[in-house]
Amino acid sequence: MSKDSAGRKGATERPPESAGVSFADTAGAAAKPSPPLHADHRQRLRERFLKSETDAIPDYELLELLLFYAIDRVDVKPLAKELLRDFGSLGAILAAEPARLLAYKRVNERTLALFKALRETGRRLSRAEIEDRPLLSSWDALVTYCRVTLADETTERFHVLYLNRKNRLIADEQQQRGTVDHTPVYPREVLKRALELGATAVILVHNHPSGDPTPSQADIDMTRTIKEAAEIIGISVYDHIIVGRTGAQSLRSLGVL
Repeated sequence: MSKDSAGRKGATERPPESAGVSFADTAGAAAKPSPPLHADHRQRLRERFLKSETDAIPDYELLELLLFYAIDRVDVKPLAKELLRDFGSLGAILAAEPARLLAYKRVNERTLALFKALRETGRRLSRAEIEDRPLLSSWDALVTYCRVTLADETTERFHVLYLNRKNRLIADEQQQRGTVDHTPVYPREVLKRALELGATAVILVHNHPSGDPTPSQADIDMTRTIKEAAEIIGISVYDHIIVGRTGAQSLRSLGVL
């Protein structure tokens, strides 16, 4: 072989690859990204939540845990803190109008569905505590149910609980939905529906979006009007419960009924 041929052959030969690892594999391994910091945070928070007393977890971290299942691949702690700052409580966030929530960056339809499902789950669990029981002997559970259902609503809602002869719940129906400080109530519609359901008694319930459950004079007058009309057709008005974020008031316990 000539020197020229040997030189050309040497120029085309490649050096051996070490340990069976190609240069491409080495470059790829070096470029592989490490997991984002928020991924580690999510795992740590889940583990701490599972191992600790749940009431030791602050509200913003509980909200973070919920948001993990609706928003992927980002740090949701700032969003959780922002929502709590703006709405004031977890209950108010879950009850917020969808359009208002969607104004926040990263809140999406999955978030809305999650919040709505959580709120409905809480309502059904609290309702299970009063179903098939005489309501007058399950008063604390009844008030809890009313608060879970209405306390965080941003507009006034007027509900009627229709009871049978054993004082058990036949139906909980929204009779009217109003504004932030007023709900029109029609005694005729309340009593007409009671007759349709075969109810022998009713409990009136509505919320004060202001958060203060203290009854107004209009609340008292309306309750007395319904009570007087109901007595004529043999239907009892057991109570009118007003709920707000700060608590609940019973007009019967206040001596109005």
